[in-house]
Amino acid sequence: MLLHTPALTDADTTLARSAPTRWATRTQFFCSGFIFATWGVHIPTVKAHYGVDEAGLGLALLAAGFGALFGISRAGSWIGRHGAARMALVTGTVYALLVALLTHMPSYAFLLVLLAAFGLVTSVFDVAINTEASQLELHGGRPLMSGMHGMFSLGGMAGAVSGSAALAAGLAPNWHLALVAGVMAVAVAGGTRWMLPRRFTASTTPAEGGFRLPRGALVVLGILAALGLVAEGAMYDWSVLYLQQELGSPQQQAALAYASFSAAMAAARFGGDALRARFASATLLRASASLAALSMAGVLLTDSPWLALAGFAGVGVGFANVVPILFAAAARVPGVDAARGIAAVSAAAYLGFMAGPPMIGFLARVSSLTAALSVVVVFAVALAVAAPRAAASAGAPAPAGGPH
Repeated sequence: MLLHTPALTDADTTLARSAPTRWATRTQFFCSGFIFATWGVHIPTVKAHYGVDEAGLGLALLAAGFGALFGISRAGSWIGRHGAARMALVTGTVYALLVALLTHMPSYAFLLVLLAAFGLVTSVFDVAINTEASQLELHGGRPLMSGMHGMFSLGGMAGAVSGSAALAAGLAPNWHLALVAGVMAVAVAGGTRWMLPRRFTASTTPAEGGFRLPRGALVVLGILAALGLVAEGAMYDWSVLYLQQELGSPQQQAALAYASFSAAMAAARFGGDALRARFASATLLRASASLAALSMAGVLLTDSPWLALAGFAGVGVGFANVVPILFAAAARVPGVDAARGIAAVSAAAYLGFMAGPPMIGFLARVSSLTAALSVVVVFAVALAVAAPRAAASAGAPAPAGGPH
């Protein structure tokens, strides 16, 4: 899934630095977060609608993971052939529209098929907009990746808050899902009009075949990114159910778990580019992961829903800049093109993102959801311990004041 982009002119560089182009990509990240948050808010709805337990829900999430695996295996060649903007248009609009069908499947088996398709388009859309963001950062001359991911978190916060408000107002889930699907499909389609032209992200060489695992230093960065995204994915898919099921919160309050996590993550990511320019990557990664571990431990130890919400916010701050830091490190691996490094590590990260939630589901079935979510603490500690290795894999850190 590695791309080869042609040399660009001064006019192309000006285009990459233009506000409409950058805001078009920010819009896509926002929409991605909003759609995913809507799914997160309605996980209890889907669980109740199809009458499944945690293991059944975990299997449904695993179906989405298998769809994502196929999407990742083809994303590079599809983007290389058609460009990031066109693939974002196709997969982003389908991604939005599938949300409307979540409670309309005739059986649980059909839900599995729907979620497999959901995972496929989600993964390709994610790779397309991250490829676009990497090109904007590469040709724009300053760090942008944390801010882009901040828009995803902002979208997640907005989706969670609006979902909670809709539930509190008594809006039927079917109507809420349909409304979100229509608005997001229009926003995605409109945003792609201003994204970079095909020449920025389309391949100039024949497709390199299917998915290839990262090698060398990228393996270390990919594993760490996967650990971070396992934990982050667990927050997206299980935090709402944790407050509702383990702490006895009503669904409209439980939905705020996702909002608390996403809001804090968004705020931290919007300041992340400045932090990356000020602190060494290893220092920032270690501090971030340590905060996430401590905050999640606090969530699991308290029986107060409001303290748990504060803890989820701390987890959001802690995990906010893990992926941007690792993506930036991938761009500095000696002997590896920046775009290739980011693409390889983003693939590994996405696998972790999709694998985490079903893993939590199966662990919850054999123990409890509280015990299963302790995985988040373990993985955050692993990230903190491995932070120096991540920096070493990318060579010497960028100096303070330069992009990390």
